[in-house]
Amino acid sequence: MSAQRELARLLATLRRERRSQSGLAPHLVPPDNATAYRIAGMVAEELGWPVLGWKIAAMKEEMQKALRTDSPIYGRVYFLKETPHSAVHATLASPIPEVEYQAKLGRDLPPRDEPYSVEEVTDAVASLHPGLELAECRFNHDAAFPPLSAILADGAGSGTIIYGRAIDDWRNLDIPGQEATLSSNGRLRRKGTAAAALDHPMVPLTWLANELSRTGVGMKEGQMVSTGTLTGMLAPKPGETYVAEFGPFGSVTVSFT
Repeated sequence: MSAQRELARLLATLRRERRSQSGLAPHLVPPDNATAYRIAGMVAEELGWPVLGWKIAAMKEEMQKALRTDSPIYGRVYFLKETPHSAVHATLASPIPEVEYQAKLGRDLPPRDEPYSVEEVTDAVASLHPGLELAECRFNHDAAFPPLSAILADGAGSGTIIYGRAIDDWRNLDIPGQEATLSSNGRLRRKGTAAAALDHPMVPLTWLANELSRTGVGMKEGQMVSTGTLTGMLAPKPGETYVAEFGPFGSVTVSFT
């Protein structure tokens, strides 16, 4: 069995069994990002689960440094939940709640020769939602934490997208300038804006549309895309409730038991 297939089966097993492990055997670490993304596709085949969406991370330099990359990254998402959502902390793999806009596609964005424009991608969005991405990682955050390519093979640490009610008339609103906050048990923990983190949610979405077009994958109508964190990363504990507030655009809640 090739190392790529071996890693794909391992990562699929860890997801099915809802667990993580320390480190990764050196021969299984993907040699480059392109190979890692190919393995992520093989993980999806092994799982056989419908791909309900995508996650994007590290649109700007600060987050790229934090995630040890020099470009944005992405992964498949298999779970979508409406707010409010209750999660059992012990069944999650190092969960991290991240405040993000969620874009739901109203039509396919298939692979093609010419790049997609921001205008085309924006026109393909059926709705934009306030949300939280509940990221997970199949590798423990310890001294043996593997290189980025292993994380990309694991769907860039994808977990669950939690979303709120669609934002009315979002194309005509100041999405970039709206401050979003993340609180836990009523205490403000983080705040940020799309302008600072990713310019506008349609910018990372267009980037992803072109990456998935270039690699022959494409995106499908109905898929939801988590467009990148506005507030960085926090590690929750059991008993905590996190609330993402987007001002007049709504809020999203996840509780950990």
